[in-house]
Amino acid sequence: MARVERIVTSGTFSLDGGTWDVENNVWIVGDDAEVVIVDAAHNADAILDVVGDRAVAAIICTHAHNDHIGVAGDLADVTSAPLLLHPDDLMLWEVVHPDRTPSTMLDGDVIEVAGLRVEVIHTPGHSPGGVCLYVPDLGVLLSGDTLFHGGPGATGRSFSDFPTILDSIRERLLTLPSGTRVLTGHGDETTIGAEASSYDAWVARGH
Repeated sequence: MARVERIVTSGTFSLDGGTWDVENNVWIVGDDAEVVIVDAAHNADAILDVVGDRAVAAIICTHAHNDHIGVAGDLADVTSAPLLLHPDDLMLWEVVHPDRTPSTMLDGDVIEVAGLRVEVIHTPGHSPGGVCLYVPDLGVLLSGDTLFHGGPGATGRSFSDFPTILDSIRERLLTLPSGTRVLTGHGDETTIGAEASSYDAWVARGH
């Protein structure tokens, strides 16, 4: 049966000269035979333990902040799966993996795994190449760091922009069915409907 599995890994996030302790959600989408890995965070062994002997069709990066891609190369070496990243985040990727070039993933692309369609939605704001992944057959959106329980992803650091992330969420995500589960890059899940009701408050808050 096709499903989404969650792994929580711990490590650090570094940008603009600062480093913070973080816990990341890694998502495994697929069935008992084939999966994709969404966000290669911190601990390759923990991720591979959950994948087991299943084929890995792709390692998908919702964006290229170092806490989301740190073990992407290790996973690609073990699984021989392609690394997929939106090209607008290459400047962040190259800080972590200067000797490895990911494959290009663009808005509107569809990644097929275990009979599922994983639809790529470009949602810049947290980073220029940030994407979310919509799996209509499962009623889930893998939102990376674009949308969380309680509001948009952080935009106070380099290459981020608050008005841009608001536009991305309003135009690309809040148009999805209200019952869609939002599986986030950090923390607890939410739904499109729950977050839509707070949109005006985020605008008023201004960050």
